[in-house]
Parts: sequence; structure tokens; C-alpha cells
Amino acid sequence: MKPYLVAPLILAAAIAAPGQPAPAPRTLTVAALSLTPEPWDKQANLAKLEGFARQAAAQGAQVIVAPEGYLEGYVGNQHRTPGLTRERYASEAAEPLDGPLLTRVRGLARELNVYLMTGFAESRAGGVYNSAVMFGPDGNVVLHYFKSHTMNDEPFNTRGDTFPVASTPFGRWGALICFDRQVPEAARILAINGADIIFVPAWGGYGEMNDLMMRVRAYENGAYLAFVHPKRALLIDASGAIIAENHGEHDQIVLGTFTVPSRRKHSLLQYRRPELYRDLIRR
Repeated sequence: MKPYLVAPLILAAAIAAPGQPAPAPRTLTVAALSLTPEPWDKQANLAKLEGFARQAAAQGAQVIVAPEGYLEGYVGNQHRTPGLTRERYASEAAEPLDGPLLTRVRGLARELNVYLMTGFAESRAGGVYNSAVMFGPDGNVVLHYFKSHTMNDEPFNTRGDTFPVASTPFGRWGALICFDRQVPEAARILAINGADIIFVPAWGGYGEMNDLMMRVRAYENGAYLAFVHPKRALLIDASGAIIAENHGEHDQIVLGTFTVPSRRKHSLLQYRRPELYRDLIRR
């Protein structure tokens, strides 16, 4: 079976069959941490993350998400750090997933009994990746994603090539990082593989066009979406409506409630004709 014919089979399982009662929806409170980290100061950034995560959990958050590259301050972009060398980036910015700083994030998720996601430069397999990891309430990795699309402005990051979707008690979750959101195929892959929620930790551009883009990504894929940027946060439902957003560009917690149906009652994806889309996979 060709890859482009798999999607309808996955999608069919996600849409409620006529005449069958759908299981009860699952509701969860999401906190987008719109925080600006300090470049290179990982200890200070982690301390800020801990403080805001505790506040969010105290306000009832079950899922807490920080921006792209939050831990090291997103120093791997050549425009943000002119003159950056591969050696400095790998030795001073990058952290392994099992290193002491990420172990503290893991422990914080366990202590607060929440799902906790942060972006960071990850030292892995002899290279560095622009990564996002989500730890669950038990401290285990729930979702681990490597940024796959850039504007060729992250010269020392290895680009990812997979789009994992994780099953949780609150539906299926996927992640994109920053520029990934501008390539519609990336979000669509997550959706056709059943993602109910797409988390988008980001750093780059934001504004009216981005707000519209994020609303369209949610609507066209029938998925909830959390866009988490140091200066902008959006929690969007599957119809494309904004549930919650930041006010001002200072550090803040943006809280919203996602109510995820156990089965999709309606989705534009069911009207796709994948057999017509072969040109999408041509170079």
C-alpha cells in the first residue's frame, strides 16, 4: 500500500460512525507559558520555568508548554547569534535528554503531576537538534519531536524527519516547532495520523498573519492548537476560534480549556481524495 493511501484508514477510525454514541469528551486545562528566556543562561531560564510552572499548576493547568529553544534562549539561529560556532553551540547550549537540566524538568512534571513541555537544543547522536520534549505526570517522555523545517538559518541543527503522535488519556497529541507551522503538510501529517491537539512552541515571527495562520491550521485539520511564543500565545479550538490569548508582551501564563471529543464527529479531512495528491510528494 502506498503511503498516501494510509491516511483515510487512520482517519476513518477517528470519526464517529453514524448511529453509534460517542464516548464522553475529555477536558483538560492548558497553560501556554509566554516567557522570554535569557540567551545562554540555562540555570536562570530553568528557574523561571519552574516558577511559572508552579503558578500554572496552582491555577489548575494539566498541560504546561514553554516556547521553542527556551532552555538555552534559542541561541542556535544565525540571526540571533551572529558569529556562533558549531563548537560553542554544541558545548555551551546543547543538553542531552538525560542530562541534569532535563532531569530537573522531568522531576518537576512528576512533582506537579502535570504534562510539561519545553523546547531546547538537544545533544544527540553526535549532533544537535532543535527539540521539544513533553514529560508526563509520571516523569516519562510522552512526546519528543525534532524540528524538521527551517529557513536555513539554524546551521548547526540537524533537522528531524518524523512526526510522532502520542496517545494520552486526553486524546492523541503531536508537536511542531516554529517554522514547521508554515508548511501545511507538517500539520496535515499529524492530523491524518489522528492528532487531536497540536502543540507549537515557537520563537520567530508573530502578529496578525501568524494568528490567522494558526487559526487556519486548527480549522483545516480539525485539531486543537496551542501556539507558544515568548511574545504571543494562542489557544485555539478545532473550529479555528481563539479560546485564550496573551495580553501585552510581558512574561505571562495563558490558560484555556480544551474539550477533546473521543471521536471526531465531523472533519474536513474525511472529504480528502489522497489518490489525487501524488504531486505533493514529488521533488
